[in-house]
Amino acid sequence: MKDHAVCKAAGATLAVIAAGLLSGAVAARAQQAPPVVKLGIVSFLTGPAASPFGIPGRNAAEVLIDAFNAGKAPAPYDKVGLGGARIDAKYLDEAGSTANQVTEFRNLVQRDGVDAVVGYVSSGNCLAVTPVAEELKTLTVLYDCGTPRIFEEAPRKYVFRVTPNATIDSVGAARYVVHAIKNISVFSGLNQNYAWGQDSWRDFVAAMKVLAPKATVDRELFPKLFVGEYGAEISALSTSGSQLIHSSFYDGDLEAFVFQASARGLFQRIPVVFTTGEAALLRLGAKMPDGALVGARGLNGMLAKDTPFNRWFQQVYTTRYGVPPTYPSYHMAQSLMGLKVAWEKSSTGKSAEKPTTEQVAAAFEGLQFEAPATTLRLGLGKGHQGVSGIAYGTYHFNKQDGKPEIVDVINYSAECVNPPEGSTAQAWLEGGMQGAKCD
Repeated sequence: MKDHAVCKAAGATLAVIAAGLLSGAVAARAQQAPPVVKLGIVSFLTGPAASPFGIPGRNAAEVLIDAFNAGKAPAPYDKVGLGGARIDAKYLDEAGSTANQVTEFRNLVQRDGVDAVVGYVSSGNCLAVTPVAEELKTLTVLYDCGTPRIFEEAPRKYVFRVTPNATIDSVGAARYVVHAIKNISVFSGLNQNYAWGQDSWRDFVAAMKVLAPKATVDRELFPKLFVGEYGAEISALSTSGSQLIHSSFYDGDLEAFVFQASARGLFQRIPVVFTTGEAALLRLGAKMPDGALVGARGLNGMLAKDTPFNRWFQQVYTTRYGVPPTYPSYHMAQSLMGLKVAWEKSSTGKSAEKPTTEQVAAAFEGLQFEAPATTLRLGLGKGHQGVSGIAYGTYHFNKQDGKPEIVDVINYSAECVNPPEGSTAQAWLEGGMQGAKCD
């Protein structure tokens, strides 16, 4: 009986030891397993801005995140996920009020526990979300919104935008206009009545005062956002003496204006510069007026350079969605690539450890990296705002091939269209764009 008791006790001890070893092995494996990085991806998924902007941006996020998680993106983006950690993305609709976007941002951070947020098309939403991101100390990459005010109004620690701001839209447009329309003497503007439209028109007028000082403004029109009906504005423009119409319309408003103005022959009398026009070309096709001057905030979409990296992005995107990526897709791709470079630059090298938000933010500041069609450098806003060059061209619909084309393309360097560090866009423009270096 005594021997039996001893054996029983020994067996129990061995069982406890084995269980402990197994538990330790499981814990060790769990400790060594790379963590998941949670991202919130915010873009218009419904409403007038969804089809031309929000969904192409969301699509780019899907294709890039899948490529990152599979380790199948071109070098230097070929490491799995972010620093070896798989990306788990939650997609949210940007439609609704700015107050709603602030609430949803807080939910992403405080309820869902995301590590970073990448998103926003609307300048109004970016202006509303930015102070909340700083309050919550949440790494946030603004992917498309153009207003330069984000990094001009206050210093930021956790918010970045690798995509250039709208200053290059306006300066590039003005430079291209004086190239395309010799001796321009009068022009008008049609822009949405909120931060994006107001800033775009202000900067374009200021740039024109430098480049064509004798030119004057005839009509300044600011219809409500998403109003969709422009009969009164078209009548006002038709009776003006303008040689050009400037418009930063970017969503369903742009398409509605094109349809309505074309039907009344406005573009046959007055050419137009659409600073966001590239995003609409594939959708509008032959309905976009020949001779329209178009941009894509950077070297993106149909204005992108032909590089191996760009061909890869075009191929994986087109294969999945059946259409080529437009410039909002490039903006999302650039934002995720910038985040990946900063994340991995700040990584400890241990697959089971995620860098802190502060470490990633420090690595992000002043970053320079290669995107599909250009080099991006965070050279403004104390290293939080991206700069690059921009291209503008003239739209032509190739009836023989049934495809849109952009001809007479001119590339402007980053030094030609961006203000220097330490200067606001408005001050630089009103000061005569001092220091601009153009080829």
